[in-house]
Amino acid sequence: MKQEKSAFQVLDLKKLMKFYPDKVSREMLAETPEMRVALMCLEPGQELAPHKAPMRLLMYAVEGSGAFTVGGEQIEAGPQTAILCDPMVEHGFKASKGQRLVVMAVVVAAD
Repeated sequence: MKQEKSAFQVLDLKKLMKFYPDKVSREMLAETPEMRVALMCLEPGQELAPHKAPMRLLMYAVEGSGAFTVGGEQIEAGPQTAILCDPMVEHGFKASKGQRLVVMAVVVAAD
């Protein structure tokens, strides 16, 4: 008997957070043709270097604080801050000194 795929998924982010002393933790939480969701966990001072992607992006600071780079601007963001980014706009983030940073990124195709 074939089990049907659920129309929803519940993610317990606290249980999914992983930190590594030597690299940014990147955990793919969901991946469909329409959307990708990733969880990135950074130790203090770790950085996801600014880069560009051809997709729309939502970066959501789940926990901690850091400096987000978006389109050449620096944005200091704390917990529960969401930053929206258009396709091909440079973006990245760095955990603040003395603070871990957890970011959930939701990526969808550009129009």
